[in-house]
Parts: sequence; C-alpha cells; structure tokens
Amino acid sequence: MSERIFIGVAWPYANGSLHLGHIAGAYLPADIFARYHRLKGNEVLMVSGSDQHGTPITLRAEQEGKKPQQITAIYHEEFLGCWQKLGISFDRFTTTGTQNHHQLAQHFFLTLLEKGYIYKDTMALLYCPRCRRFLPDRYVEGTCPYCHSPGVRGDQCDVCGKPLNPLDLIDPHCRICAALPEVRESEHFFLRLSAFNQELLEWVKGNTHWKQNVLNFTINLLTEGLKDRAITRDIEWGIPVPVPGFDEKRIYVWFEAVIGYLSASKEWANSVGDEQRWRDFWQGDARSYYFIGKDNIPFHTIIWPAMLMGYGGLNLPYDVPANEFLTLEGRPLSTSRNWAVWLPDYLERYDPDPLRYFLSANMPESGDTDFSWREFLRRNNDELVATYGNLVHRVLTLTYRSFEGRVPPPGELDERSKALLGKAEDALATVDGLLYRCRFREAMRTAMSLAQEANRYLDEKSPWKRMNEESATTLYTALLVISNLKTLFYPFLPFSSQKLHRLLGFEGQVEDGGWTPAELPAGQRLAPPEPLFAKLEEEIEARETAKLRGSRG
Repeated sequence: MSERIFIGVAWPYANGSLHLGHIAGAYLPADIFARYHRLKGNEVLMVSGSDQHGTPITLRAEQEGKKPQQITAIYHEEFLGCWQKLGISFDRFTTTGTQNHHQLAQHFFLTLLEKGYIYKDTMALLYCPRCRRFLPDRYVEGTCPYCHSPGVRGDQCDVCGKPLNPLDLIDPHCRICAALPEVRESEHFFLRLSAFNQELLEWVKGNTHWKQNVLNFTINLLTEGLKDRAITRDIEWGIPVPVPGFDEKRIYVWFEAVIGYLSASKEWANSVGDEQRWRDFWQGDARSYYFIGKDNIPFHTIIWPAMLMGYGGLNLPYDVPANEFLTLEGRPLSTSRNWAVWLPDYLERYDPDPLRYFLSANMPESGDTDFSWREFLRRNNDELVATYGNLVHRVLTLTYRSFEGRVPPPGELDERSKALLGKAEDALATVDGLLYRCRFREAMRTAMSLAQEANRYLDEKSPWKRMNEESATTLYTALLVISNLKTLFYPFLPFSSQKLHRLLGFEGQVEDGGWTPAELPAGQRLAPPEPLFAKLEEEIEARETAKLRGSRG
C-alpha cells in the first residue's frame, strides 16, 4: 500500500550563493529521500523556496545600493539553476514573496491572535539616532559577551556559535553608520510559546524514532521552559502586520518563513489543477519530514509544531532528521569570511554525481564531517570510478563486444552466481530499510559494498579468458547485479543511474521500474558502452585548494 510523504526543506535566504554545507545539511538528503519514495511508488510532495525577507536581504541590498527585490530575484534564479544542475527534484520551489504566501502568513497570524496565542507587549531594542531607526539583530555589531570575539553580529557569534540578542553585545554599534545605538522601548506582538510547553514535551517524548541528538536537544529546551518570543519587528521589508497601528512593522521572518511549507503546498496544488490537493499531505494519513541543518532544529521541533497546535487541523512533523555541519579543510564554513566551496562554481566545472556521491558517503548525519579537495578526488577516483564505474564499463564493454551488443542468454547458474544475486536482493532490502529511516550514509556504503563484491566475482570468473556458455552466464549475472545497482544508486546518483538505464537497453526512466529486483531479458540490445564517470586529474586538488585559500577573507 502506497504512502503519502510530505518533505519540507529549509528555505535558503536569497542574499547569496549556496555552498556545499547547505547541500550536505538539507538539500541532498531531502532529495535522496524523495527519489527513494518515488521509486517505492509512494506519493511525494517536496517543497521549499527562497526566503526573500529578513535582515540578511535588506543588509545586502543596502550594502550594494540596490532594492531588496533586486537581490532576491538574482539569487532565486541562481537557486533554480543549481537545483536543476545538481538534480534536486523539488515538486515546488517558490518564494516567500508571493501573494499566496503573504495572505496565508497573515491568516495564520490573525488565527493565532484570535485564539489568544499572540499578544502585545513592549520590549527594549537598540535604536540608531543617526539612521533614525530601530536596529534589527544583523544591523548591530560588537564584541561577543561569551568568547569576546570582535566584529560579531547581533543574532549569533560565528566564532563560538552562541545565539545572541543585540543588547547582549559589548560595545555595540550600527553596522551601517558605526554610530553608538540607544536603548528604546518598542511595542510588538509575541507568540505565547509558554502555553505549549507541556503539550510539546509530551509529543516530543513520543517521537522515539527521531535522531538522538535532535530528540535530546529538543527535550532539554522544553525541560528548561519556553519563553514567549516576539514575532514582529521594526523593519520596512517583509509581510505587513495585519493589525491597525502597526503599519511600520513587519511579521518576523522566523515566524512567517515556516508557514511557507504550507503556502508552497497550496501553490503546488493550484499548479496541478486541484486547489484542495494540499490536504492529502497536511491532513490525515500522511507523514511530514523536515530536512534542515542543526541550527534550525528549535524552529522545526518546537516553534513550528507550537504554531500548528495553535492553528489546529494540520499534521505535526513526523520526523526532523536534521544533519550536523560540514566543515571545509577542518574549519567551519563561513559566508562572511568567504570560506566555502560555492555550489555555482562547482557546477560550472564538474559533474553533479561525484559531488552527490562524496556528500552522501560523507554525510554529517550524527556529527560534523569535513570536505577537502584531496578527499573529494580520492573518493571520485578510487571509489566512484575504480570500483563502481570500472565494474560497469568492463562488463558492458566485454558483453557488447563478445555477444553482438546484446544481453547473453545464461546457462545454469552455479552457487557463486546464485550467491551474488542473493546479495543483490539482500542489498535492495537493506538499503530500503536504511533509506526509510533516513540513514543515507550507511545505505550508500551498502550499495558500494555490492559493487565491490561484483568486482570480486568478475575477477574470480575471468570471463574474458574464454567465450563460452559459462562466460555468458557470468556476464549475464554481472549485468543483472549492475541493473540492481542502478536502482540502489538512483536516489544518490540520478544522472549516472539514468545513463546506465539507457546503456542497459531500457527505455523511459529509472523510476518506472520501482524498487524491485532487476529483470534483464536475454537478447535485449545494449547501447554502445560509455564510461559512467570521469577520472579527475591530481592537479585539481592543488588548483582548487590554492583558489580556496586565495579567496579567504
């Protein structure tokens, strides 16, 4: 029986390019999961979009002398191009700038206000007398009160990672004009998070299938007790507060951005001609997964569930398989310090599947992992090319040359051949279970171990020594295993799996075959063999590393 799977993926700020940390943290695991479930025949809806509001956009716009709309338009288009090139298969990738999203965010706000979960209060904020405005967190810079690092912005310290309030900073100043700010009171709306503390704690404790780090982190926050949070701010860019007297304030981006999962779903439903179709994934028998980085955990395990509880009638998250961080050459990635491998730069020079392979095999599921160009080359050349790619190419080449470009008819299978095919079926079952539980790195390792076993089988049998019925049986067995590998690797390596699908003589898409043991008719015509992957030259490491260090801020 098919399942309904909703996949919400973190919304990137449309103020700069994506880097590999973003991909490893949220977008690749979400895509692997979506492709797997589609292969299984399940109904999948995967949505996200460009976050077009918030101070990261306005700050970038002011620094470049542009309007926020100009900044967001540039990067939204860049994101769309990157998803296509990398194979991130969103059903809908939209923006928070649509009328649909604005209306739904305001509706959500008013509903919670009417139910008493939103209330007015005053709060102390920093005000710049020279710019004549209240300063949102990222407009303030100062010294971190915890690690005493200078030049820290008002929302978080990039050095020690502590979340901050602008009022916490030592010697704060305005990032735009460098003036010393004053402390002034401002009236805002607050979300009554404290009202959901006990209900959230009981719900979270029941989610024993969550990753241990996500579960423990969330339970600790709830045990400490939730504090109400402001959901409006003094800023001109964003969604207007739908209440008289608040014309100069906007809904806080952290509140309205998560509503984007629902607004994107409604937008998708309209695009497929059934405006009520979103209900299939938000009500009733459907499971919701949210793929994010660990810095977004509280927004998806506490704040968004609280908003859903208050609103009523919508499914709570089933799982939030948040990943840890990807580091670069042993250091945290930093956009502000230009210490990153930018996705558009990578995709201009290299194929997508080698990156997908590296990040899958090295995914930061339970702890931080590292990217280096040395390790990227090693995994590409020694694993992807030498193990999997070489297996495929030598089997296809030998078969094509020796059996007139067709799948040879097998004789009776010996015990060794039966055992290998049994391992292929076992791998399908094992990877099925691992992907279902969002254990992507182990699933990739299982698939690659089958490729290694097939190489050992081929070396033992050495069919190239003589062409007879036994060789035909060996090559047929190897081809059948390769066809299973095409399915096993498809969620991770969609481009090469589709290419292999064609080389094996199949038409249509890999997804058409489903998650089932492969069938390969004897006599099926094969396409002329082509390498699946390209070996990368060793000098790439030195060139890319030098470029990276030369760009460091």
